[in-house]
Amino acid sequence: MNKHSAINITALRKCYNCSMQTNSFDGWLDELAAKQPTPGGGAVAALSVAVGAALVGMVSVYTTGPKWQAVSEQMQAMHDDAARLRAQALALMETDAQVFKRVGAAYKLPQASDQQKTERLRAIQVALAAAAEPPQAVINVARPLLLHCQTLLQIGNPSVLSDVAVAASNLRAGIDAAIVNIAINAKLITDKPVQSTLLGNINEAEALLPQADDLVRQVHARLAAGSPGAGRIRR
Repeated sequence: MNKHSAINITALRKCYNCSMQTNSFDGWLDELAAKQPTPGGGAVAALSVAVGAALVGMVSVYTTGPKWQAVSEQMQAMHDDAARLRAQALALMETDAQVFKRVGAAYKLPQASDQQKTERLRAIQVALAAAAEPPQAVINVARPLLLHCQTLLQIGNPSVLSDVAVAASNLRAGIDAAIVNIAINAKLITDKPVQSTLLGNINEAEALLPQADDLVRQVHARLAAGSPGAGRIRR
């Protein structure tokens, strides 16, 4: 991680009151667009899930207070859980960068002798297996957030109904991106049991994608039907 990355990700954690044009977030996007290994798609997958978590937190907190007394306690608990999951997703942005650098370092190991070649191949395999862990963790963070979206669709404040769809869309993007990152590592891993486990994880994660799509479709259907209170006015 270069000297700017930690500053930028710290700023992302504090982004409630910041503009999207702050130097820190702008700087991180500059790094993402640069010709350098990290940050990359793995960090974006984690960030997408963090954004989804933030929206879950926002919708749930808009479903608290006297008007929502019947579900206020449940919604506050959801808000707190979304904050916890958001922090995990942001931390995975850094973790992904670190493990990816280890993959690069393994490929650069010397291979002048047979022993060095063997050690290099072993190091590459270890690094590739480790590199599949952060995207799997991203999926694990996204899974309960999708469940929260389903709850919000049923009992959340209809004034922020559209934000439930945006949350689900971001979670889907993060899951899909994480699947791709697991797949590329699985393709390069020669240990068949490890590879089989990763492919099984992909199959499980792919089952989450239609769930996210269905959430978005349901929101569209309710908006088209003129769901009472649905709109952008937040109460």
